[in-house]
Amino acid sequence: MLKLFKLFNNKRLFILLIALVMFIVVMGFSLGPRKSLSWPENFLRDTTGFVQNLFYKPAGYVAGLFEDIGNLHNLAKENQRLKILAAQYARDKAQYNFIKAENVRLQKLNDFTEAQKQIYQYEYHIAQVLSLSTEPSNSTLVINLGSKDGVKPNMSVISVEGLVGVVSEVSNFTSTVKLMTMMDINDPNSQPPIAATVFNKEGETFGMVETYDQQTGMLKMNKIPVGNPVAEGDTIISSGIGGVYPRGMTIGTVESVDVGEYGLTSTATVKPSAEFQDWKELIVVFTQERAE
Repeated sequence: MLKLFKLFNNKRLFILLIALVMFIVVMGFSLGPRKSLSWPENFLRDTTGFVQNLFYKPAGYVAGLFEDIGNLHNLAKENQRLKILAAQYARDKAQYNFIKAENVRLQKLNDFTEAQKQIYQYEYHIAQVLSLSTEPSNSTLVINLGSKDGVKPNMSVISVEGLVGVVSEVSNFTSTVKLMTMMDINDPNSQPPIAATVFNKEGETFGMVETYDQQTGMLKMNKIPVGNPVAEGDTIISSGIGGVYPRGMTIGTVESVDVGEYGLTSTATVKPSAEFQDWKELIVVFTQERAE
């Protein structure tokens, strides 16, 4: 047994010596001048590269996957931010367009009233429309000017396009306006008839705008003396006779003229200048007689 143990130790010592000699030889090859690597070095390098390749490629794929996930998350956040910016832009654009339209409309009202002041010396007060009823039996609207603003019954109310109606009722802060679409000669509660004439023609042509046709949307100007120069395309304005409507309020345009049954008078069909819809602001006309 002792001999076997000594033999085993001798073999281990022999193997250790052989390994040491080979290590010294390899070191000698490595440290000495040479043109290429030794086969042990090549083997070691190739083995190391193979192992690194086995581990580094999957690690690279995993790292790339997490990087792509991170990029997707950033893209989602950026997309959300751009959506918010787009919504804000759309809102701001809508607000800009609304303010621009309001400014254009108010500037148009202001230019109109200033021009009218130069012609007729009336005062014009701009009113906001609060409500509108278009029922044939009750075509009225409510404006935000009342007695505290000097508004009185029978004051004319106009738009930039033409005559709209007259003030029928007044409270402290609001007024009710009866529209021309309620005009009916056979109804004592309708808007009063309008003494009218032709704008910018030689001589005076008189008639009475007395009726609004609900079916055709046209006004009827009656009692025109035969031979008076009323023709298709003429602009009809209030003449100022009668004291309700001041002179110069645009009523509409003549569409046709028909001679009456007995040939003594003519009747003109007049298309209203005002459209009677989609009003936001209207103008109350203050004359010296109505303001007192």
